[in-house]
Amino acid sequence: MTSAADRVSRLLGSVEMARAYTLAALTATFASFAIEQMTSSTTYATIIVILCVLGVAILFVRREELSLLRLAPSSLLAFLALALASLIWTTDRSDSLVGWIWTFGFAVLAITIGHIRDTLQTVRAIGDTLRALLLASLGVEILSGILLDVPISFLAVEGNLAIGGPIQGIFGTRNMLGFIAVIALITFFIEWRTQSVIAPIAVPSIALAGFLALVSASPTVLVLAVAVGVVTAALTIVRHAPAAHRNLVQWMLGALAVASLVVAFAFRHPIIAWMGAGSDFSIRADLWNKILDFVAIRPLQGWGWFGPWQRGEYPFTYINYLLNNQHQTALNAFFDVLLQLGIAGFLLFLILGGVALIRSWLVASVRHSVVYAWTPLVLVTLAVDSMFESFTLAGAGWFMLVLCALRAGQSRSWRENIDAANTGAIPTLRPQV
Repeated sequence: MTSAADRVSRLLGSVEMARAYTLAALTATFASFAIEQMTSSTTYATIIVILCVLGVAILFVRREELSLLRLAPSSLLAFLALALASLIWTTDRSDSLVGWIWTFGFAVLAITIGHIRDTLQTVRAIGDTLRALLLASLGVEILSGILLDVPISFLAVEGNLAIGGPIQGIFGTRNMLGFIAVIALITFFIEWRTQSVIAPIAVPSIALAGFLALVSASPTVLVLAVAVGVVTAALTIVRHAPAAHRNLVQWMLGALAVASLVVAFAFRHPIIAWMGAGSDFSIRADLWNKILDFVAIRPLQGWGWFGPWQRGEYPFTYINYLLNNQHQTALNAFFDVLLQLGIAGFLLFLILGGVALIRSWLVASVRHSVVYAWTPLVLVTLAVDSMFESFTLAGAGWFMLVLCALRAGQSRSWRENIDAANTGAIPTLRPQV
């Protein structure tokens, strides 16, 4: 006769629990704004805590399947450790601790999903989640902007769908909706190419994400779309190049990318004017210049980790006072990390994202299945968006960064060689020919 503990252990280690947990965690992550607005911050925090505890329990039950060395990327652990250490010099230890707990909590959710679901299962779960949330966003906008013609204030929905936008959906801001829509476009396309869903589902899903990205009227969507399109084309060229010439193609594309960035920087003012984002960029430039003044005071360690700016905390309130504004982030993940964790945190953040991008790109360039292209494409989206928003440091953006970094490290990592030495297995990546 099996004990209750055995039954609970089997339940936590079951495939059904893995799928249910993944969907629940993804919904809680991507629908954070709507959940918090419809309930309360305490309720949402309770949901995340319960999911974290459940995730740790699932990983404990599956401990024989896991390798401690490969549980999380070392760059992620170093970044979290530095953020926690900043409690020593932060301007407010209680608020910094709360900010760190939120950062750590979403990392736990991503690590759990990364270990209990493979890449294709993860893509399918994210696809199902975003399909439902984008449909809910469209439904809310139709209700507010067409059927009732009144704003839904508690969801920050202004009801502008009938006039072509901008709209926010259930994500709080148009930029967040645009960011989520681009992630969804990548996911739905990969689903379609891998035949994970049938065309009558995939094609309308792509159309839905594209439509919402368009009517969000987010100035960053166009940049994200161009970046993802260029990277997709480059990755396609690499994947179809003969194995003997693949390294040469990689270097040529890298040189072209550097040259393109130089040209884009040189002609940044005409490009900004063409996009009609002059005033928006001016606001960001003023904010970034002011942040650099405060970075100069504490260049190495920063002012302490908070994540999104806490109200009433120095130097955030003083920066807003000087600019006569109410910014809640630095509107740039790199500047935000530099302000809060200094040069040390900035370098760790670059290493976390950069190493993950390189690893995932190399895997995607040699693996047959197109599903491996999902990780580098999402990482490029996060990197580009980080130049205009700080989404990558909190909530869904941070969750996706940790998930992609973990996924990339599972295929190409120094830990893999250590595991191979202990087991006698030789890890290999079969090249595509």
